[in-house]
Amino acid sequence: MSRFLLRYWLLIVVTVGLVAFQSVINLYLPDLMSNIVDKGVVRGDTAYIWQVGRKMLLYSLLAIVASILASYTSSVVSMGVGRDLREAMFSKVTSFSMEEMNKFSPSSLLTRTTNDVVQIQQALVMVLRMVVMAPVMAVGSIIMAVQKDAKLTGVLFVSLPVMLGGLGIIAGFAVPWFKSLQRKIDNLNTVVRERITGIRVIRAFNKEDREMERFSVVNDDLVRTALKINRIAAILFPYMMIVMNYTMIFIIWFGAKQIDAGKLQVGQMMAVMQYAMQTMFSFIMISVIFIFLPRASVSARRIKEVLSVEPRIKENAHTTPTWYESNQGEMFKGGVVEFDNVSFVYPGAAEPVLKDITFTALPGKVTAIIGATGSGKTTLLNLIPRLYDVSSGSVKIDGVDVREIPFAVLQKSIGYATQRAYVFSGTIRENIRFGRDWVTDEMVERAAEIAQVMEFADKYPEKLDHYIEQAGVNLSGGQKQRISIARAIAGQPRIYLFDDTFSALDFKTDAKIRLRLFKEVKDATVIIVAQRVATIMHADQIIVLHNGRVVGIGKHHELLESCEIYRDIVASQLDVEEFEGQGR
Repeated sequence: MSRFLLRYWLLIVVTVGLVAFQSVINLYLPDLMSNIVDKGVVRGDTAYIWQVGRKMLLYSLLAIVASILASYTSSVVSMGVGRDLREAMFSKVTSFSMEEMNKFSPSSLLTRTTNDVVQIQQALVMVLRMVVMAPVMAVGSIIMAVQKDAKLTGVLFVSLPVMLGGLGIIAGFAVPWFKSLQRKIDNLNTVVRERITGIRVIRAFNKEDREMERFSVVNDDLVRTALKINRIAAILFPYMMIVMNYTMIFIIWFGAKQIDAGKLQVGQMMAVMQYAMQTMFSFIMISVIFIFLPRASVSARRIKEVLSVEPRIKENAHTTPTWYESNQGEMFKGGVVEFDNVSFVYPGAAEPVLKDITFTALPGKVTAIIGATGSGKTTLLNLIPRLYDVSSGSVKIDGVDVREIPFAVLQKSIGYATQRAYVFSGTIRENIRFGRDWVTDEMVERAAEIAQVMEFADKYPEKLDHYIEQAGVNLSGGQKQRISIARAIAGQPRIYLFDDTFSALDFKTDAKIRLRLFKEVKDATVIIVAQRVATIMHADQIIVLHNGRVVGIGKHHELLESCEIYRDIVASQLDVEEFEGQGR
């Protein structure tokens, strides 16, 4: 956290200086007021009253200006640190591989980026204003009060322990609840997020009441914890006021006796009263800091947990392949994808998902991957763009290990349409281009034509500039799938990865896209994961996965003869006559 504060060291120094200046003036004002009473009012010296009064007014104005400037500079520091923390969090999360993303829930990351940062901002303002002012005012007020009358100041040595003892008890109850509050906010965000993203499923199964019960449980849990903290805060200030009022009563009681005995002047007693109030308010500020800082420290630890994660998948800064230098970071010229004895195990898993995978996908050829659910098809594709790194073996493109390839080149060379089609808020055109400035409008329109996006985009007056709502709620599953396919095609990469991308499409649209797609990308390497045999039966090479192993490689008719698992898959999808015809 210190590195974020160091950027604003000058403003922090200025804030501390302004707060210290304001504190010194606040300590001086009761002394001036005492002089007005004892030397002006008692003696009837009007000129002296005006003289000291003007001085008090000037110092008060200076204190107000210092307070305003300190508020401004402390706000600039806290808002700046908050902005930098959010940027650092966002940047760190975007650098995560799928392995790191699985460590934190989306709801937790949202809470850490928003609510936790706000807690730190609020604590920072409090610290900058109070951490300097409270000690200066506490020590300074006691010293000034002792100078006025040491015996009368002795009242503080009784009231301060009473006040601090009560604050300690209150803090002892409050701090543990602060620590659990952020976790309960995470739980609330999780339920709300699931309620929003899963609205269609919830309504389809008529489970609105069940979701309301889930929300009520976590919401009530959060409310109970927050109420406990607020009740403690509600006790805090009345308790402080009682102690302060009794302190004033005792000061007046003993002060009046000393005045009556001629040992103390009225102005001195009034000054001691003000210094006593300042001392106690200072200790209240210190107590508030110690009560509320634990919540900020919990938030700081939660943010640090994210920022301290080192992404396992990084660019190799020490190796720059010769082909990269010769091509100035452009895409691969060939696009041969080679799996060499690849195995992969998820972190914490007992068994590998992929075992001893070896095959080669060539440019100008369509390689299809098929297998039962859970056989490792998607995991295999994720190893090519380095969403995960292999546990053993290697994945190579044009003979170069993907771990030695700069991310920019790898990502530009691969067009990946994921299994779950996701679209962002914005226009259809923006979704297809997806922030790639080098993708021209012509490239976008070509990709839209190939993926049959224009079939539904032409129905809108804005065509490709039609606005899509968040998560594509105003689109069907098939429309989102087509946009996802167009996004992969638009960059005209050398390698295309389609992860069960055609599953949400009807057979007619599926056939149109595949016919046009394979014609347009005939020189590129195409790898398709599919569940439907009809989608991949004409592929140049079909790889059959079973329990993470390759159990068959070949064309459709070859696998029907040599691979029993493939025959079972085909038989489960085709009727008997058609299946027998396929085998001939």
